[in-house]
Amino acid sequence: MSKTIVFVTGTRADYGKLKPLIKVTEESDAFVPIIFATGMHTLERYGFTIDEIRANGHKKVYMYTNQVIEEGMDLILGNTIAGFSRFVRDVKPDLIVIHGDRLEALAGASVGALAGIPVAHIEGGEVSGTVDESIRHAVSKLSHIHLVASSDAAQRLRQLGEETERIHIIGSPEIDVMLSPELPSLDQACARYEISFRDYGIGIFHPVTTELETIAEQAENYVQALLETDDNYILIYPNNDIGSSVILNCMRRLSGNKRFRIFPSLRFEYFLTILRNARYIIGNSSAGVREAPVYGVPSIDLGTRQRGRATSASIRWAPLEKEAIAAAIRSVHESGPAIPSFSNGTGHSREAFLDLLRQGVPWDLPMQKRFQPLLSEEAKS
Repeated sequence: MSKTIVFVTGTRADYGKLKPLIKVTEESDAFVPIIFATGMHTLERYGFTIDEIRANGHKKVYMYTNQVIEEGMDLILGNTIAGFSRFVRDVKPDLIVIHGDRLEALAGASVGALAGIPVAHIEGGEVSGTVDESIRHAVSKLSHIHLVASSDAAQRLRQLGEETERIHIIGSPEIDVMLSPELPSLDQACARYEISFRDYGIGIFHPVTTELETIAEQAENYVQALLETDDNYILIYPNNDIGSSVILNCMRRLSGNKRFRIFPSLRFEYFLTILRNARYIIGNSSAGVREAPVYGVPSIDLGTRQRGRATSASIRWAPLEKEAIAAAIRSVHESGPAIPSFSNGTGHSREAFLDLLRQGVPWDLPMQKRFQPLLSEEAKS
């Protein structure tokens, strides 16, 4: 009998990472994948990207609106748990698949853990410099199987007391898409989004919820530094965390400036093509520290949001101060492209994921988890 697998997605970013895993289960008669789409996908401000999900031909997509613009994170979490709980009671899935550190992932893991449904967490064990890291680790403790990107991530989960048999290294699923020969050309991407220039940087700047008292100053420094260059920029809206409206208000100063094209969202495959051909990416998005190094595209990581994540020779860090940002941009101009880095996989995540499913790994593991203490080096010997 086919097993029903529910994939929970709340953002354009996590959908892009989950998409290869969704596709590979859709191609198998052994599984019935269902997408539970919520969060930013349901908001007009961010392009109502539920339409993009539906346009990709998935057979089963369920939409649930869990928020309005910038509601409190606690309220969004409660709303998502309530809606997802009712959903799984009707669907009775055999497995819940979640990604990363967003509230939607925490809601999915919470419901699965309390309803006795196995939960597979993609890309646990990562670190960053904000409350997102705490959410990610909480999601890991509630999940039953961990499909991680690297050996470093696997080791962190062992430090959290997770049992070794629950941890499997499959790489980052988005790399499967990044290295695909089927990505659109740059001309196709630029034509779709009416981008007239071909020499550009990418800018993505998100709010840090633990630094709301300085977010206006940070956004001002960021925008002013970009304005004072001669570069063209493709800018993408921040996520919907509290503080995003402050950033968007500051970005409105760029409206009408021919050097800037601003989008609520870009379709993932088109974003990858635009990233691959960019001169650099600047901001505090995970795309700068996860995807950009795969293409050897230099990235300027600003502030604290991604601090502590894996580093690469292509990544420069700068504080959110105008002169420091300007200096980092000059440095990128002087250095040019970097050597591609594949520290998080080489594009075979979907195969590894499917193998684990076919072997029955998520269902062979006991639902009752046990804390596994780390052995000292003396005890190991």
